[in-house]
Amino acid sequence: MTSVTSLFAPVDADLCQLTENLKQLVGARHPILYAAAEHLFGAGGKRLRPAIVLLISKATSAADITPRHRRLAEITEMIHTASLVHDDVVDESELRRGVPTVHSSFGNRVAVLAGDFLFAQSSWYLANLDNLEVVKLLSQVIMDLAEGEIQQGLNRFDTGLTLEAYLEKSYYKTASLIANSAKAAGVLSDSSSETCRNLYSYGRHIGLAFQIVDDLLDFTGSADALGKPAGSDLRSGNLTAPALYALEEKPYLEVLIEREFAQEGDLKQALALIEDSKGLERSRELATHHAQLAVQHISSLPPSESRQALIQLAEYVLSRSH
Repeated sequence: MTSVTSLFAPVDADLCQLTENLKQLVGARHPILYAAAEHLFGAGGKRLRPAIVLLISKATSAADITPRHRRLAEITEMIHTASLVHDDVVDESELRRGVPTVHSSFGNRVAVLAGDFLFAQSSWYLANLDNLEVVKLLSQVIMDLAEGEIQQGLNRFDTGLTLEAYLEKSYYKTASLIANSAKAAGVLSDSSSETCRNLYSYGRHIGLAFQIVDDLLDFTGSADALGKPAGSDLRSGNLTAPALYALEEKPYLEVLIEREFAQEGDLKQALALIEDSKGLERSRELATHHAQLAVQHISSLPPSESRQALIQLAEYVLSRSH
């Protein structure tokens, strides 16, 4: 299996620079924010989103990556990180990637303000790119992230949730940022409108595949690898593809979910029913379908090391274990 490190080799130096820049940009004037930034950007994240922006920038730009492309990659990671900080507060998560979350280290007040600050700062840097189309694309993402979080909150323990509604929420929470920042990278490269549409579709489908695999790992991954307890989503009433598919086969699962696992052994029984269904297998097929669609959308880009990395990224998304 391709490792994420070797996959991002064409932009490795750029990603190292990005991490240092983010710590400086976020924490320059505020000691507590610097501590939070050090914590956030040093937490061994995959840097998947800025890496996609940088790889697309390289694949679509005749020259090298421009300073505006680099700033777009930084803005993308800022928005993503801000959403994680807020998500962890809402979900009361103690760990993220195996390390204590911002709110468990610094308290809810600092975490909410740090998330707000990151969103505000990303908006400011976005405005300074002086490209209205890119501003619109990334502003839409910030609205979508909030919409996804609201939908997830309203649909807790809802066994009537459709697969379409699940995919829509997954788009808002995960794929919108990847899709719109991928398109924005093409816009900054002066790519044709058709190429920009294809880059958006690549990001959308990679994002959906990534989220479906994430939801699969909640059932199949180890707590150590995930950095959080397995079955966390189900326990909190967040019904994802494996549970929705399993509900079609296992009627008793509905009873367990609707009583919110109130009785001892309910959650364990629910996990066993999902494992005994075709839910995991069908979810993997769904993720594979979206990864294949993603690759089709960048087949028209000129051959390059960066395009090859974007193609291999689809394979990596499907094979990751955490």
